[in-house]
Amino acid sequence: MKKLIAYITTGYPDKNFTIDLIHSLKESGVDAIELGIPFSDPVADGPVIQEVNKRALENGYKINDTFEVSEKIAKEIDTYWMGYFNNFYHKGYDFMCQKAKEYGVKGFIIPDLPYEEALEYEEKFPLISFVAPTDSKERIKEILKNPKEFIYLVAYAGITGAQKQEDLTQIIKFIKETTSIPLYIGFGVNENTAKEKAQNVDGVIVGSAFVKVLLENIPNSEKIKKISQKAKIIKEKINQ
Repeated sequence: MKKLIAYITTGYPDKNFTIDLIHSLKESGVDAIELGIPFSDPVADGPVIQEVNKRALENGYKINDTFEVSEKIAKEIDTYWMGYFNNFYHKGYDFMCQKAKEYGVKGFIIPDLPYEEALEYEEKFPLISFVAPTDSKERIKEILKNPKEFIYLVAYAGITGAQKQEDLTQIIKFIKETTSIPLYIGFGVNENTAKEKAQNVDGVIVGSAFVKVLLENIPNSEKIKKISQKAKIIKEKINQ
């Protein structure tokens, strides 16, 4: 059974909504949560996630919101904190590791921390490594040396939510021949692309397709229902 990881921005429209949404996603077949820590300059994210980050911060988001959400959900569903390194540096990396361990968080996803710099931090807490289509085989081998929770394969060079296509056949084949660590693909995965993108990998990571619903002018209960329905469709398609 291929896995579905859902990215959700913490605290928009509020932290209680985030908790309710994650519980619903779990019931809809989502296997793990990438819990986004809002940041003012999310450089790897497209306009949808950027806007939700902005709104969460304007609504008064604080890092304690991520802690409170994690306390409620991380023991029920595998949870990873996704944030930019400034979030972790500002609060203190050791402090963030301590809080993550306290709540049962499985790992960190930090897109602006290059692998070479991440080596300094990876012994403190599991860090998810990114592999991009532009990486050389030599660099990929280096990235795959140490065991991880999973490998995050970026589907294309660019930002989340873009509708780009790249032939990943050879890079997927190379990774699968090099390691047995689960390989998940992210960027541009939605109801229409999920089946194709899930070919030959162990799971998919979906963000913008879910988060864009948060910007719709509909009741919160409808947002939860709509996002959960999308999750059910994607989970079904990646396992066809």
